[in-house]
Amino acid sequence: MEGKLMGGLEVRELEAFLALAEELHFGRAGARLYVSQSRVSQLLRALERRIGGQLVERTSRTVRLTPLGADFLAELRPAYAALRATVDEARAAARGARGSLRVGFQGAGNDHLMAVVELFQQWHPDCSTELVEIPLSDPFGAVRRGEVDAAVVLLPMGEDDLVLGSVFAGQRQTLALSSSHPLASRAELSVEELTAVALIGVRAPAPEYWRRAQALDVTPGGRRVRSGPEVGTLEEGLAAVAAGRGAMLLCHPTADSHRRRPVSFVPVTGIGESRLGLVWHRYRETPRVRAFSRAVAATKPAEDVRSVTVGVS
Repeated sequence: MEGKLMGGLEVRELEAFLALAEELHFGRAGARLYVSQSRVSQLLRALERRIGGQLVERTSRTVRLTPLGADFLAELRPAYAALRATVDEARAAARGARGSLRVGFQGAGNDHLMAVVELFQQWHPDCSTELVEIPLSDPFGAVRRGEVDAAVVLLPMGEDDLVLGSVFAGQRQTLALSSSHPLASRAELSVEELTAVALIGVRAPAPEYWRRAQALDVTPGGRRVRSGPEVGTLEEGLAAVAAGRGAMLLCHPTADSHRRRPVSFVPVTGIGESRLGLVWHRYRETPRVRAFSRAVAATKPAEDVRSVTVGVS
């Protein structure tokens, strides 16, 4: 983005300040903007003159924001993001969202995801969509490595370098059990009854907070749940269930797509819904990714529209 804004502010000055506020290092800020360290200093001084106050304190060892700089950053960041998004959306609308979009997904592709792809293709027929299965044990790796443009992953998501976009409709959770297990014939189970099984977990590199969310270690009532083996993929998990090595919490659509002997799926009450969210890398956001996120929101049931467009930090 180039040019001047209201009050004679240069967009490049604002970009230099934002980069410096995130990096707290003139060299790294310059590298992000493809300019020299001295150019970042020049742009910062010009911005401070326009504002009439010091935004950054710099010593021989540290760079930090002044109170004025911190307040300015808090106001500037969302305003700049909105401006940038407006320009990007206009550019995308002018040329159409062409090219390709690679979307990762965990487990089985559900009906909602298929509906999203269909709507996105209707909106942008010149953009091809490729679905790529990603391991259960590495929900965020493919996005970080640039192997996919975005990924539909099980929540929660608490990664600083990623953005959480639209969230899919919540789904009731079920317990996958060996059909020979005494609880397999039940119509439903209470979450407190999970103490009767060993819950199959997910292995690293999935973050620990995410792994705990997929396999409870304590019930809401404070009762300890035994840990079963850890797996890397959904198929590994179902194979362990069928072999009687433990049980696994799965959302209802995943259960429906894997109904086969000798595995039974029993609904669980008293536990929160399972939710999927669309995530992408903070610094590799594109108009195509944002358009796909809008398609997620547009295909959600009317009673469950909870589009989230801010990152977790």
